[in-house]
Parts: sequence; C-alpha cells; structure tokens
Amino acid sequence: MATLARLQARSKSIAQQYYYRNSVVDIFRKKENDAAIKIQSWFRGCQVRAYIRYLHRVATVIQKRWRGYLGRQQYQVIVKLAYYTMKMNLYNAMAVRIQRRWRGYKIRKYCFNYYYLKEYLKAVSETNDAIREALEEFAEMKEREEKKADLEREEKERDYQARKMHYLLSTKQIPGIYNSPFRKDPDPWELRLQKAKPLTHRLPEVKRKRSICLSDWLACTSARSFPRSGILPPIDRKRCQGPFRDISEVLEQRYKPLEPTLRVAEPIDGLTEARAQLQKQEWARNVNDNMFLPFSSYHKNKKYVPTMHLSSKYGPDAYGTQHFRDENPKRWICNKDFQTVLPSFDLFSKYGKMYSKAGQIV
Repeated sequence: MATLARLQARSKSIAQQYYYRNSVVDIFRKKENDAAIKIQSWFRGCQVRAYIRYLHRVATVIQKRWRGYLGRQQYQVIVKLAYYTMKMNLYNAMAVRIQRRWRGYKIRKYCFNYYYLKEYLKAVSETNDAIREALEEFAEMKEREEKKADLEREEKERDYQARKMHYLLSTKQIPGIYNSPFRKDPDPWELRLQKAKPLTHRLPEVKRKRSICLSDWLACTSARSFPRSGILPPIDRKRCQGPFRDISEVLEQRYKPLEPTLRVAEPIDGLTEARAQLQKQEWARNVNDNMFLPFSSYHKNKKYVPTMHLSSKYGPDAYGTQHFRDENPKRWICNKDFQTVLPSFDLFSKYGKMYSKAGQIV
C-alpha cells in the first residue's frame, strides 16, 4: 500500500518528466535528421562531382585520341602535297635544264652560226642587187612607155585640133592665119592642116528596144489579129520632139496579162484541203494513241486511273485536228441555244431606264 501511495504521489512528476523527455527527444531527432540529410547531400554531391570529373576525363581522352588521328591524317596530306610539289619542282627544273641545253645548242648551230649567217647575208645582198636592177629597168621601161603614151596622146590631140581647124587652111586666093606672107617659112600648124582631113560630124545613134513577142500575152491576142512584121533598119534621123512613147510599150500596156483576184486564183475547197493536210500532219506526229499501261507486272491487276483532263465527259480539245468553230451536237450540254449578248448601246439604254425608274421610286 505504501508503494502504491508513493507512486500515486509521484504520478504528476512522472508525467511531467515523460513529457519533458519526449519533447527533448523530438528536438534531438530533428537535429539528427537535419544532420543526416546534410551528410547525405554532401556525400551524394561528392559522388556526382567525382562521376562528372570521370566523364570529363574520359571525354578528354576520346577527344585527344580523335584530334590526334585527324592531325596525323592532315599532316600526312600536307606531307604528300609537299612531296608532290618538291617532285614537280625537281622535274620542272630538270626539264628547264634540258630545254636550256637543247635551245642553246640549236641557237648556236642554226640561228647564230657565223659562217651560215655570212652565207645567208651574202645571198640576200646578191638577191637584193638583182631585184633592184630589175626594178630599175622596169621603172625605166615604164617611164619610157608613159612618155611614149604622152607623146602619142599629144599627137592625137594635135591631129584632132588640126581636123577641127581644117577650115583655117590657106587657099590659092586667101592665105590662112598660119601662112603669113611676112614669114619666110610657113607655120608647122599649116603643114599639119595640109596633112589632116576635115572632121565630119557623127549622126546620133538610135537605141533599139527589144521587140516584145505578142504571143506571150493573152490567148485572145493571136498572130491573126496582130500580124508580125520584120524588123526594119533604124532611120538615121533625130527623134521627133514631143511626148511620144514607143509602140511596143503602148501595146504592152493595152494588152497586159490578166491578173486574177485571190478568190479566183485559190481553189474553192482550199480551206478543206488545208485542214485535211494539217490533220494528217498532226496524226503523223502522234507516237501512240492507245491508253498508257505500266510496263511491270507488279501493277498488272491495278486499274489505270486517267487524269482529270483525260477522264472528262467531253474529252480534251485537240488543237490542230479540229477547229474552234466546228459544231459537234454530241458534246452539247443541253438542247437550248445560247443567249446572244446585247450590244453596248442596248445595255446602256436598258440599264439607264432601270436606274431612272429606281431614282423616281426613291
């Protein structure tokens, strides 16, 4: 009983101690939880950073190997180019050396050979002397010919002048102007006038026109209506003054050939023939008129789907084979005729009346 009484007396203090201890435990539990979370976060951060450092190190190794490979490849290409360039430079230098030796030998042997050049210059000088002498002789000959031609021309002019002035020749009764009685010897022109013949005036030549054959004109002009006559010799006289035309020109103008009009010259069925010929040409240009079918057997069972232009009910308008104004009743949409369009004046009068009536109503 005493124990029970002691426990009952200590029950309040025990409850307080229990509550106090539980509250202290909760506070320490929270601190321990926060400390554990901080330790875990630090440890996990260390793990992640270590893993990232590992990844960076591995990536660096991979990049190093790959860049080393690319660098070695590029270096090999550069070395090959340098080797090829050095080789080509060597070949070019050797070729230049060979060409230099050969050209020097050729120039020394053929171009700048002293004895050969001396002989060549001697031959050229001799040829030039011969050509110069020939040219001088030719120039002298041409000069002599020109002088001779000038003398002959002057002599002909003097003879012509003498023939023109033949009327100044002296006679037995009257001395001429070149035969003066006060001179001992007659003038040379007097002797020339005695030798010359008097100049006679030439009659003007009459130009002949080519006779026109009348049979080349219309069929109605026959030899019976226009008898042919022989060509007469020209009359040695001047042409009559006046506006007179040649008889052949007048006849050609009067009986000119028929010039038919375009309607008469072209046949009546020319348009039909032209259309038929154009249609033949168009059909000749077409390669195949059958429907297109695929070549492979894979699409053998599939149905051919034509385009909208070919699947139309009325078909495409073939340009060239048919004409736009041809009438085809099978292609008509309906049996009604098309309405004619009113002229601009009728439309203006119609709509003008409507507008005037509308204005009156308003």
